[in-house]
Amino acid sequence: MSLIQDKNALASEFGRLCSDAGAVIMDIYNSDFTSRSKDDASPVTDADELAEKIILAGLQSILPGIPVLAEESFSAGFRPEVGSTFVLVDPVDGTKEFINKNGEFTVNIALIENRVPTAGCVYAPARERIYLGGTRAWAGRLKAGEAIRPDQLASINTRARPTGGLTGVMSRSHADAATLAFADAVGVTERTSAGSSLKFCLIAEGLADVYPRFGPTREWDTAAGHAVLKAAGGAVLTPDGEEFLYAKTETEFLNGAFVAWGVRP
Repeated sequence: MSLIQDKNALASEFGRLCSDAGAVIMDIYNSDFTSRSKDDASPVTDADELAEKIILAGLQSILPGIPVLAEESFSAGFRPEVGSTFVLVDPVDGTKEFINKNGEFTVNIALIENRVPTAGCVYAPARERIYLGGTRAWAGRLKAGEAIRPDQLASINTRARPTGGLTGVMSRSHADAATLAFADAVGVTERTSAGSSLKFCLIAEGLADVYPRFGPTREWDTAAGHAVLKAAGGAVLTPDGEEFLYAKTETEFLNGAFVAWGVRP
């Protein structure tokens, strides 16, 4: 079986690349770094750019010939033809969290096949926590730069729908009125906040039930978390209940509204 066919092995390889990138990220995180603005006014640091170089080189080695769409190279004008199979990379998801040094930033890598994420890794190096999703999902402790140890990973699954109200996980900086209204409408009675793609992971490990997002995101922001959540038994849908798909070339990979669920409604 090839690596691209063995989704669990591929997720683990993504984890290895995330750990390698995480070592450089943490060196910068623990330094007196500065940030700057990209053309779209979003912040970027040396960590974003150096981590992406490490990941892109690693992907070229393990998945030669597979197109890669990565945030920083995309911002620099690189627009690969993605086709039906490609990889999405966000080297530092949650740059604002990185700059604010609250630890809630992640490294994201995901494989997309036929518009659906089929393997992914979300790694939070400051928290030393990694999430892997293939045909199953795992989570565990991992220090940046270290090898993944299977004995430090545990299988994770979404929880059954609570008989009382739902726990909704919201973006720390993007919980707009539409998002809050949706949460109220579906029965969210308890709210928790998290940065970056950790919101998907909280649902994947059974700590929350729903994550609605009506503000704009890009595909590299969501694909890895989506892969982990799907592997743990959850789903990501449009607010109307349709499947949430990728390879949206017509919008330059801009996502519309979505809802991540622990249990499909």
